[in-house]
Amino acid sequence: MSNTAQAQLGAVLAAGGPELGELLERTEERLARVAEGHGERLAHHAGGTLAAGGKRLRPMLLFLCASELDERLVAAGVAVELLHMATLVHDDVLDAAELRRGRATVFAEGGRGAAAATGDLLFSRAFAELAATESEEAVRALSAASSALARGELMQRADAWDGEVTPERYLERCRLKTASLFEASCRLGALFGGRPELADRLGSFGERLGVAFQMLDDVLDVSGPPERTGKPRGADLLDGTVTLPLILARERDPSLAVPVRCAEEAAAVCDRIAATGALEDARERALGYVGEAKRALDGVALSDQRARALQLVADGVVERYA
Repeated sequence: MSNTAQAQLGAVLAAGGPELGELLERTEERLARVAEGHGERLAHHAGGTLAAGGKRLRPMLLFLCASELDERLVAAGVAVELLHMATLVHDDVLDAAELRRGRATVFAEGGRGAAAATGDLLFSRAFAELAATESEEAVRALSAASSALARGELMQRADAWDGEVTPERYLERCRLKTASLFEASCRLGALFGGRPELADRLGSFGERLGVAFQMLDDVLDVSGPPERTGKPRGADLLDGTVTLPLILARERDPSLAVPVRCAEEAAAVCDRIAATGALEDARERALGYVGEAKRALDGVALSDQRARALQLVADGVVERYA
């Protein structure tokens, strides 16, 4: 984790209070235990995947959206992180990706079969964790997010190499493939944190933040550098994923609508995208969604401590890609 990321996380933890740090620690402990007991090979791959999990943004959102402590919060936080990690492992299979966050993927290390089995394990354990809470509403919320993730992935595959993808279709893909789990995380925090009446408002915050997160991630794929992204610059171009920077750049330079065949070509196309000014426009659109997310918190009956921490999370999403 970079010094900037550590500072951002420290500020959120300070604003969230000691209980936030405790919940995150318990989540880490539970995630480590989840990887055990399914055979040595699966334990190795699942444990490695979970150990590379970054800042646990989705569980953090879930905990910050809770007004009261409940033992079920940890189970819910573990569930959303397991679902997130499962989708990453499966994405790496579909993309034949060698690197994820600067580390060899399960696909690269163990092959397609090992990666598919690891992703399946993480998916199944996610719902097992949440089912233990005995909340049908919570299971429905995570199931809806899981279905949205699958639909978003299918949409992304259908759009591969397509020069006619519109900004509107791209945004719908962001909502399905990324923002749906942000929304579910915030919704589960409200459900298990004693304020179910806030689920819709907090879910709206999470959805908008998730769209901004994906948009800014797509900007970073073009701008790099690899030491920040943990993958080659222009990785989306190489696998045919059509993102907002490319869509906006094509409007200004139609010659960009050509396949990219190697890392050198991807880097060159990234430079051409940047030269059109599309990255600045994409960032501005993402910032608009961050602003909408913050406004969704207006009037929400959260403690000043919790509201401040959620604002800092939103700011941290922007600063990560600055």
